[in-house]
Amino acid sequence: MDNNKMNETQVMSGLKDALKKERAHSYRIMRAQGPVYEVIAEVCDALLEKGYNPINQIVGYILSGDPTYITSYKNARTIMSKLERDELLEEFVNYYLANNNLAE
Repeated sequence: MDNNKMNETQVMSGLKDALKKERAHSYRIMRAQGPVYEVIAEVCDALLEKGYNPINQIVGYILSGDPTYITSYKNARTIMSKLERDELLEEFVNYYLANNNLAE
């Protein structure tokens, strides 16, 4: 029984690591799309490295305006403050609409 639990733990750990790597890869691709995407990618990388969920943290930041949702690791908080929250939200909506064939 203990071996099964250990194996399950190892599998879950491996899946979490693979997911983090995939997300990091996606955020690196975003860098090539422009300065707003570059800021988002840098902040996401820092959040991932510190073990945070970038989606949850950025949504919290956009909704509340509280900069502590963004880690200060790798200067991510300062980098994120270069963008206005409404600019971030606009970029996310534009990206979503364009990538789901909902906008012209």
